[in-house]
Amino acid sequence: MDINNAFLHRDLHEEIYMRLPQGVQTIIPNLVCKLRKFLYGLKQASRQWYAKLSDVLFQRGYKHSANDYSLFYKQSKDSVVFLVIYVDDILLTGNDELEITSLKSFLDDTFKIKDLGYVHYFLGIEILRSDQGLLLLLTERKFTMDPL
Repeated sequence: MDINNAFLHRDLHEEIYMRLPQGVQTIIPNLVCKLRKFLYGLKQASRQWYAKLSDVLFQRGYKHSANDYSLFYKQSKDSVVFLVIYVDDILLTGNDELEITSLKSFLDDTFKIKDLGYVHYFLGIEILRSDQGLLLLLTERKFTMDPL
């Protein structure tokens, strides 16, 4: 899944000003704009986005792994659901289809997401599925083939 405009979902806690974008005309020289929302490229943006997403997931009963803060999980007696987060991209898997569907709906209501279906590439790794979907093959073939 991909979160639409992820960095715009968190309010700024600091006062940040920027020069007017190129092409904007004004009669006042050296005019600046005060930002009210984060923009891609701000140092604080990724940290604040992660804090917002974490808060939302914690409210739904998810925990983050003690070994990797980009991995969240929700486990009950018979089910487990995992989320892996890389900036505004999310991999979602587990054995509880109802929870997965519910979480997708919740995230879409909260942030507006793009459900990209089954994963094919993630962080340069190609993921191939068997016809039945029971077997996954992870490969970095592209990294090998590109230099050749």
